[in-house]
Amino acid sequence: MALPAGLARVVRSIDGLSEWSGRITAMLIVPMVLSLVYEVFARYLFTAPTIWAYDVTYMLYGTFFMLGAAFALKRQAHIRTDTFYNAWSVRRRGWTDAACYLVLFFPGMLALLWVGGEFFAKSLSQGERVVTSPWMPIVYPFKFVIPLSAGLLLLQGLSEFIKSVHAGLTGERA
Repeated sequence: MALPAGLARVVRSIDGLSEWSGRITAMLIVPMVLSLVYEVFARYLFTAPTIWAYDVTYMLYGTFFMLGAAFALKRQAHIRTDTFYNAWSVRRRGWTDAACYLVLFFPGMLALLWVGGEFFAKSLSQGERVVTSPWMPIVYPFKFVIPLSAGLLLLQGLSEFIKSVHAGLTGERA
């Protein structure tokens, strides 16, 4: 039995957003690698290290890691202990997943969204910069990634929760 039309549309839209954001986020690997390669050549061939490569690299990697989380959730790529899980019926897995989303996932993501939003807002209002770097880049765009990632994860979690409840009710994965 398929999902009702309205829920199916919601799930497809959220899954599409996660797929799109994951593919866009994957492109961040290119500037990250290029900045690292540039730094290595500048440092070892020309004895002229940059002051910005380290900051660019950790900010891009953090962004890559966080914004890719919803894409990974959609693809079921997060770590799961499968010792018992794979032996369970689709129904049991669905209800277990639904319960875990309600009890563990949603509260954690809501807290991350709340705290990350405050973290970003404070950084933006202060015009925060990385003071440990001689380059002193602004940091609030990087901190914006925290609530953005939490929002994307909440949306994808909603999609996965709907699919889990469907599996629990019907014994079929959506």
